[in-house]
Amino acid sequence: MVALEKDEWSKTMRDKTIHMHAPSPRKQARWLSPIRLISFAVAVVFVPLQAQAQSLIRDAEIERTLRDYSNPIFEAAGLAPNDVKIYLVGDKTLNAFVTNGQNVFLHTGLILETETPNQLKGVIAHETGHISGGHLARSDANIREAMRPAYVTIALGLLAIAAGAPDAGAALLASSQQFAMLSFFTFTRVQESSADQAAVTFLEKSGQSGRGLLEFFNKFRYNEILADSRREPYFRSHPLSGDRIQALQNRVNEQSNRDAEDSPADIDRMKMMQAKIQAFLYTPARTFVKYPASDQSIYARYARAVAAFRAPDMTTAVRETQKLIAEQPDNPFFYELLGQIYYENGKAEASIEPNRRAVALAPNESLLLIGLARSLLATERAELRIEAEAALRTALRLEPSNAFAWNQLAVVADRNGQVGLARLATAEEAYNLGDMLRAHRFSDLAMRNLVRATPEWRRAFDISTITLPIVTKAGRRGNDRRPLTLMPERPIASTNSAPAPREGLLRVVDIEADPHGHVHAETHAKH
Repeated sequence: MVALEKDEWSKTMRDKTIHMHAPSPRKQARWLSPIRLISFAVAVVFVPLQAQAQSLIRDAEIERTLRDYSNPIFEAAGLAPNDVKIYLVGDKTLNAFVTNGQNVFLHTGLILETETPNQLKGVIAHETGHISGGHLARSDANIREAMRPAYVTIALGLLAIAAGAPDAGAALLASSQQFAMLSFFTFTRVQESSADQAAVTFLEKSGQSGRGLLEFFNKFRYNEILADSRREPYFRSHPLSGDRIQALQNRVNEQSNRDAEDSPADIDRMKMMQAKIQAFLYTPARTFVKYPASDQSIYARYARAVAAFRAPDMTTAVRETQKLIAEQPDNPFFYELLGQIYYENGKAEASIEPNRRAVALAPNESLLLIGLARSLLATERAELRIEAEAALRTALRLEPSNAFAWNQLAVVADRNGQVGLARLATAEEAYNLGDMLRAHRFSDLAMRNLVRATPEWRRAFDISTITLPIVTKAGRRGNDRRPLTLMPERPIASTNSAPAPREGLLRVVDIEADPHGHVHAETHAKH
């Protein structure tokens, strides 16, 4: 697995979430202070719970499975699969959501709670319904509409207070939030039902059953009667109702693929994915309880190998992983795990061959390529730099926005004495992390050390030019030296190789932004 850069999560969630759900600042300024406070309380209710999540996770095996599950659904919805980004949130709560365009976020807790691939696909299809229905684009208008009765109620409450009826005024002020919520949830219920119907359409069109989504909703139907604070996060933002479930059931029963079943391959891949998530995100003790030694399935042995690695019990972890490899010698992710076990126990040399084998079996997995490069560079052997650079550049062509790959490419260039290329790679790293001040600074340094008018110099010039207005604007605000982390909507098209994600197996990265915009050393899930 691979760690997702913390700032990429911040870039996706930080500005958009609050902006999308809070009233316009200029409108707020027109109201008296008490009104602003109550308006803010309403806005807080509307802010998605997903903004509280702590980390994102990258893993080649899990991402491949989720992508294979999702692409037929995206295609059925008329979306280009490569335009839809799937993010795995390292959070044990049950939740999924879309935000900031075509970005789908799935909590690890959701994956662990779903019982079949069809249930997980049903949730993905539902979220795809929100994208294809343009529901996010309508959120601002819906919130403005929902706030109108609240503002009217607030105004009446203030008039009542001014007229000498403080009790009546206070009651009106207290009820204003409820009016706004009721109005907003009217829009929400319509959108949720619409996404349900769209999900069934997409699943049917892709030859799959909609029963999984229905089973998932019925499994958690008890949330309908719970207080909001006790509900699963998913069902706070996706409120269930008996009418909604009945409408979904009627629609599912009409479909010709309603009895379609998951393939054995899909079931196996889901069990492997769940075993890996369980073992990396929970304590080894919990994993050993969930997957006892009496369970000799390959999923259980996979989980126990990871748990032994995190215990840490390197001898057992290596032995059990090698048994898995002997059983499935063409599984690249078992080699990846073995490479990670060696690497994170200080045995970089021993990690090279397993990582090489993983790349040979899955040459188009950028995360595996970066894992190999990381192992090669950790040895500090000069003769291995060429192989490391080749792996990184291949990874960057596959995934052009991976900041860690640019970071490692900067290490290669620096060790080779290529100052200009090292500074350019650092600028690329900063740009893809959203640190525009640092990107501008290092792109200027790169231009000073590169031959003018070469592709590399032009790339540095492009970054410098694009970041200059942001740097200038930041300068006008004062002498705040903290980096401005505003991530553009999409990476700049690069004239040379692009970046890729990080190496290795499952890693978790703290989302809290570093005050200098740097990526801290990776923190493995065991920590």
